[in-house]
Amino acid sequence: MQLVSLGDITEHKRVEEALQKRENCLRKQSKTLVQLAKSKTLQQGDLSAALREITEAAAQTVEADRVSVWLYNSDHSKVECVDLYDTITKRHSCGMSLLKANFPAYFQALEEQRSIAAHDACNDDRTQELSEPYLSAFGIASLLNAPIWLGGRLVGVVCHEHIGRIRQWTLEEENFAGSIADFVTLAIEASERKAAQEALQQSEAEFRAIFERSSVGIGLVDMKARIVDVNPALCQILGYSREDLSGKRFTDYIFKQEGDLELYKQLISGTCDRLEMERRFLHKDGKFVWALLSISLISSQNGEPQYFLAMIEDITKRKQTELELCESKEAAEAGSRAKSEFLATMSHELRTPLNAIMGLSQLLQQEMVGSLNDKQKEYVNCIYSSGEHLLALINDILDLSKVEAGKEELFLSKLLVQELCDYVISTVRDRAEEKKLQLIAEIDEQADFCIGDERRVKQMLLNLLTNAIKFTPAGKVCLEVKKVPQGITFTVSDTGIGIDPGQFKFLFEPFKQLDSRLNRQYEGTGLGLALTRKLAHLHGGDVTVESVLGKGSKFQLFLPNQPPVEGDARRFCEEIFYLDEEQSTQQQITVKKT
Repeated sequence: MQLVSLGDITEHKRVEEALQKRENCLRKQSKTLVQLAKSKTLQQGDLSAALREITEAAAQTVEADRVSVWLYNSDHSKVECVDLYDTITKRHSCGMSLLKANFPAYFQALEEQRSIAAHDACNDDRTQELSEPYLSAFGIASLLNAPIWLGGRLVGVVCHEHIGRIRQWTLEEENFAGSIADFVTLAIEASERKAAQEALQQSEAEFRAIFERSSVGIGLVDMKARIVDVNPALCQILGYSREDLSGKRFTDYIFKQEGDLELYKQLISGTCDRLEMERRFLHKDGKFVWALLSISLISSQNGEPQYFLAMIEDITKRKQTELELCESKEAAEAGSRAKSEFLATMSHELRTPLNAIMGLSQLLQQEMVGSLNDKQKEYVNCIYSSGEHLLALINDILDLSKVEAGKEELFLSKLLVQELCDYVISTVRDRAEEKKLQLIAEIDEQADFCIGDERRVKQMLLNLLTNAIKFTPAGKVCLEVKKVPQGITFTVSDTGIGIDPGQFKFLFEPFKQLDSRLNRQYEGTGLGLALTRKLAHLHGGDVTVESVLGKGSKFQLFLPNQPPVEGDARRFCEEIFYLDEEQSTQQQITVKKT
């Protein structure tokens, strides 16, 4: 008799089958990951091809209906589908997008979790936002999503989708999805690396083209001053071939100056970004070549100085022109100084006999040596008035020549504006009344004083007012004084004959009179305005003009708060502002302009 033992091993078999299935899945997943790791497509940097390979492999391994890769756009406002593989149609597609603002819970889950395993995607808190616009449209029941990270930043998501019935994702499948996302990261990095290499190659090609075709000489020099490479333009500048210059010391071709070594040390240490200097180079035939030399540093990847980049522009012709112009300028200045000194000397020489003529004619006018008949009085008066006119002309020539020769001295003091205006207005009032002109003075209350040489300021204002009266047949002449932030302005306006704007350039040139029918009837030498502007410049100010032909002119004299002075005189000039009015009118400063 035999005994047979029977037992139910159904559960045991089910567990064994589950274990076997799990082992097969793991083996399949491992095989896929190894194949992707060895894939040349991922290493070549073609992102589209790499993503197609990844999505197909992932879909076949986990038996998902669809696997897709979504990447953020440039401003991180939405994700865009760059590749979707459908296992039913076996086709790839792209183009869909999801706005981040419309699905806050889903995108927050992507940033916070390693994966989203939504078995029932339509009812899962993380993915139910996608139900109406996306899941229901494609019949998707379950989702397995893994975020894609690059450099610590979320850049997209790999999405595994199951259509139809709800599917339970296993822990192994979640881990596999994370690995697939890592491979997408590698593919993106390879693509960016390839793009960077291509950009570098393009940049190098462009630089080489510029290097070879540039009209400016370019040399690449190592840190020991040996020439590594030169372009054709530099070869032409120096007269050597590229082979002749290669390996030679760059400094052997430059005429160095004292302090050059210190400049190079500053460049290497980073004290300055670039050196620019004019230096002479030695040509092969022994002649000198003037060049504008610009030197900058090229550093290695670790930031260490590796090369000097020297840019050499041939400026020989320009330097020759500069030297010729300099010589011409010096000759012209010497001639101008000689002319001014001659005029100053001659003016003094002319004054001596002229003073005698005027003095003696004045005695005759006063009949100190006997009575005169009417004809004799007429002649004596003509002699005296002509002498006065000639003396005024000589004085203007003397003043102008002193300024131009740099021998004019200013005695600066604090001047009361009201007193200045009263003096000049009273001086020219008779001339204005003779022509029946209205003479007006308008002084700003804030314009109480100015800084200047009293005699010269009065002379400038008298010149402007006298000119205005002389060239105004009828109407009015106005002196307006205003305080401005930088100083004070004296504006002399009239309703006279006016000036053609095309003639402005001749106004302030000595011995120039404007060539117009209206103007030629008035006497004068053309020295007044030229002297006025030069005296204004000597004070640190200026004279400007506005005019309309036939309607009148407006001349403005500007005097600054602080005229330019030299040495310790500036301190005294500044102290003058703190003196009271009585003291300031007595304090004077002598400033010699050279």
